[in-house]
Amino acid sequence: MIDRRQTLAALGSVMAAAAAGSARAQEPTPPARGTPPDPTEILELWPDGAPGAPATLPVERIEERSKDPALSDRAVSGTHRPRLVVFRPRKPNGSALMVAPGGGYVRVVLDKEGFEIGRWLAERGWTVFVLFYRLPGDGWAAGPDTPLQDSQRAMRLIRSRAQSYGIRRDRVAAMGFSAGGHVCGDLATRYDARVYAPVDAADELSARPDIAAPIYPVQSMRLPVAHGGSRKQLLGANPTPELEAAHSPENNVRATTPPCFLVHAEDDATVPVENSLTLRAALKRAGVPVETHLFTEGGHGFGIRGAAGKPAATWPALFARWAKSHGFG
Repeated sequence: MIDRRQTLAALGSVMAAAAAGSARAQEPTPPARGTPPDPTEILELWPDGAPGAPATLPVERIEERSKDPALSDRAVSGTHRPRLVVFRPRKPNGSALMVAPGGGYVRVVLDKEGFEIGRWLAERGWTVFVLFYRLPGDGWAAGPDTPLQDSQRAMRLIRSRAQSYGIRRDRVAAMGFSAGGHVCGDLATRYDARVYAPVDAADELSARPDIAAPIYPVQSMRLPVAHGGSRKQLLGANPTPELEAAHSPENNVRATTPPCFLVHAEDDATVPVENSLTLRAALKRAGVPVETHLFTEGGHGFGIRGAAGKPAATWPALFARWAKSHGFG
């Protein structure tokens, strides 16, 4: 459980203890500013620790980056115990969503690309699971498949707990933002890739999302379309063309890829809109249903709060309406 009276100073002391060898202790998250309290329910992904750990585990740090005392903008780096934070609705409607926030594969942005959509959809009956995934540049043995290990395991774990959450196993969606959009796209196209050894009965279940929503996603690993920072963190400084192709979801789309919902701003100067356009083209070629919303303005990383007052502010409602057409909500 998270003690909401913890301060950033207390967080620092806990992290120092973790670095000294208390790796099993749960790191508290600094409390959110000016919002409802964070949920305290946490699901650990790996009962015996994440696979392929480096000799020295990364030290997890959660930083509050906001200058606005009314808004939180927390980001976590060095995740070594991947987990799901659970947003339970008052009355579950049977639908679940796993969310992978962005952060350029350097960090995981919790609030604007995780907890905000978690609250928004939980208010509408969805059970939402925000994924704290491991970062590929932290020395894990699976390298570029490290986030995919966590997203596959998360989907299987959610399905294994379906009855206790009041959700249906055939109504589990995935969403991701920016680099988390790559996590989402990689999962949607490589959900059955064997990237880890099964650890329990949950791993007998499918990791395939029933629908997927990569939002302004990092997708292509080929320059100049690729986001350079995410590409370097995922594949290294000088990846081969073969490695780039293997980790570009557009190249892994097939007829069994789930229906997709794409959102991008055409003025995105960080992750070019071509990422969504090339993914859409691949989905269309494979006969996979895809709905695409392109907005003239919005830039990058708008989430919910950054789209306020702009046409892009409609995207969460558009997603909910589209998901309903596929049996969700």
